[in-house]
Amino acid sequence: MPTVEYKGKTFEVDEDGFLQGGMDAWCMEWVEYVKEQEGIQELTDEHWKVIKVLQDYFKKNGVAPMVRILSKVTGYPLKKIYELFPSGPGKGACKMAGLPKPTGCV
Repeated sequence: MPTVEYKGKTFEVDEDGFLQGGMDAWCMEWVEYVKEQEGIQELTDEHWKVIKVLQDYFKKNGVAPMVRILSKVTGYPLKKIYELFPSGPGKGACKMAGLPKPTGCV
């Protein structure tokens, strides 16, 4: 299984770079690592709102929300979510939130 080392921590990841162990393995070092990979300069309250919504939805439903649900719950249009997470809600936001790689349209 591939690993990523960042700031003294080692993370097991899948072949697409998503955190193995999910939210149990999720920590601030992981967030910082993905932030760098995404080219995000600073995490804002808007970023954290998306991350929290993704994590809460996943805890309740076992899957990441569809894009329209994420947009509705956060109140952010899809364009805004892509501004926050340049690689998109599935690849960037879900990865940063510690969710597994989404299978459908996220």
